[in-house]
Amino acid sequence: MDTVGTMSRAAIPLFDTDTGLLVVAGKGENLLYCFEVSPLQPALTQVNQCVTEGKTRGAALVPKLALDVMACEVARVLQLTDSFIVPISYTVPRKSVQEFHEDLFPDSAGTLPSASSQEWWSGDNKQVGKVSLNPAWRPKETFTFSLFPHAQQECLPHDSKWLDAGSVDLDRSDGSGLSSPSSSLTSPSMAPSVSTTSGFASSSSQRSLQSILGPSSKFRHTQGTVLHRDTHITNLKGLNLTTPGECNGFCANRQRLAVPLLSSGGQIAILELSKPGRLPDISIPTIQNGTPVADFCWDPFDLQRLAVAGEDAKIRIWQIPPGGLQKTLLEPEAVLRGHTEKIYSIQFHPQAANILASSSYDMTVRVWDLCTKQEVLCLKGHTDQIFSLAWSPDGRKLATVSKDGRVRLYEPRRSLEPEQDGPGPEGSRGARVVWACGGHYLLVSGFDSRSERQLYLYKADSLSAGPVAVGTVDVSPSTLIPFYDEDTSVVFLTGKGDTRVFIYEIVTEAPFFLECNSFSSSDPHKKEFFQDDIFPPTTMWWEPALTATAWLTGSNAQHQMLSLQPKDMTPVSEAPKDIPVRKYAPSSVYLEEKSDEQKKEELLSAMVAKLGNREDPLPQDSFEGVDEDEWD
Repeated sequence: MDTVGTMSRAAIPLFDTDTGLLVVAGKGENLLYCFEVSPLQPALTQVNQCVTEGKTRGAALVPKLALDVMACEVARVLQLTDSFIVPISYTVPRKSVQEFHEDLFPDSAGTLPSASSQEWWSGDNKQVGKVSLNPAWRPKETFTFSLFPHAQQECLPHDSKWLDAGSVDLDRSDGSGLSSPSSSLTSPSMAPSVSTTSGFASSSSQRSLQSILGPSSKFRHTQGTVLHRDTHITNLKGLNLTTPGECNGFCANRQRLAVPLLSSGGQIAILELSKPGRLPDISIPTIQNGTPVADFCWDPFDLQRLAVAGEDAKIRIWQIPPGGLQKTLLEPEAVLRGHTEKIYSIQFHPQAANILASSSYDMTVRVWDLCTKQEVLCLKGHTDQIFSLAWSPDGRKLATVSKDGRVRLYEPRRSLEPEQDGPGPEGSRGARVVWACGGHYLLVSGFDSRSERQLYLYKADSLSAGPVAVGTVDVSPSTLIPFYDEDTSVVFLTGKGDTRVFIYEIVTEAPFFLECNSFSSSDPHKKEFFQDDIFPPTTMWWEPALTATAWLTGSNAQHQMLSLQPKDMTPVSEAPKDIPVRKYAPSSVYLEEKSDEQKKEELLSAMVAKLGNREDPLPQDSFEGVDEDEWD
């Protein structure tokens, strides 16, 4: 009989028949013991002792089919404390976490009953069938992940030889599109390691560091830096911080930016980026929109044209003088009328000039021709508030996400009804949609039913199948606003009131989102070369590819591409390979032709030179002595 600590109350035994692991938790205690049970002596061999933060009020063993087997998780215990449920994961360190380790995971009991109640009463004793834990043999599901580590109880292994191995990132999926069951509960860097006496050993297969740690983004070391104060625009007063959630709050083009003010009449300040510094204390010229501002955006092909949607269901088109506002503008260039209720959002067409789309509380999306100042299309099919709309990069399709929990896709020139739709975010607090990966995917930011901010990635040709990836970012009340760079497939996300910008590279295979972390270095890599691996040619989006009439009659075109490479720089892909250069010539240059006696003499001479010339008189040699009789 073995003794397990000194427990004052009953112990809770949790036994896994497949691996022979026994976890013992004592009610009111903050220790969990893990043993290996063997039919031979010693029957119990302690594997691990975990110190928990809270006292145990209850404990349960997570079913084997819910374990993250690709991270070598052999067991997971849920500990009930006074105010938390804490997951405690037991993993076996392996060099590779990208393959299934059959020695760790024998077939386990499945979820289908082996007999009905009548068959059991009749004497049938069939056992539940075994199933493989290999994820490759399971049905395909939506890939889910967590973009931030949730709190988890840290459990240190009893055997110190596993400490280093336990620090390896183990939260990896098999890349097959399956969800990682523990990703939303555990932080991979805190998962405890487990050692047993049953001969668990490292896999013999050797893979590259990339295959072991999983894919990573070449933009992972992106560093954000606040530019010098000389480039700032300061002394902004009376900003309107209560614009609707569907509005970005302000908008900019490469010459100027527009900022809504809190003053009555829907005033908008126009600030020139070429004139940074402190704004005057007196009032500055503004646009007098005449009604509270709901949303506004610059025309990508006309840097002086600003479209402003108002709460009076009208869209006003304003023309800014080339040098900026010198006086307050009172009359717009045009007023677009057609919506019957407040407008949510507006967006210019990415390819055709003078085409504008708008969404409204009347649950319609309308397309306008600014040449004729008329509505040309009215898209229907929404049953609730439209949170966001987005044109596809080629301008053929338009996507929306709405409060009714649906993502819709339209091809406006073919049909006024949605071409397809699919399930969207569950939460009703707001959402945004942008196109990604060359127009083949849709990225949606929104909330789940617990108000957690999430990202959803859809294949644009199969919305009805649901998202291919769903990930939790964090918990915050404001909707994440995505800014997607088509050239690099990097998305920047932040919300109103946030102090952090999230950066991810989007890829078309699991894990779909590659997090980019901040990084600081005093010596940039190969700064003398043009980094063509992270700066591909960009689209000339500021020049229209089509006229409004051409687009409305069915024509399609693409923007021309522009290289970002300066003329006096060489691409890093063509840079010569680095050759190590010695600061000093090797000693063989000086000693190769000299004998041993010469080397000794030179070494001795160098040492003496440090001490001074041996022939120089010593200081005491110049002192005068005393006569013999002076000693008496």
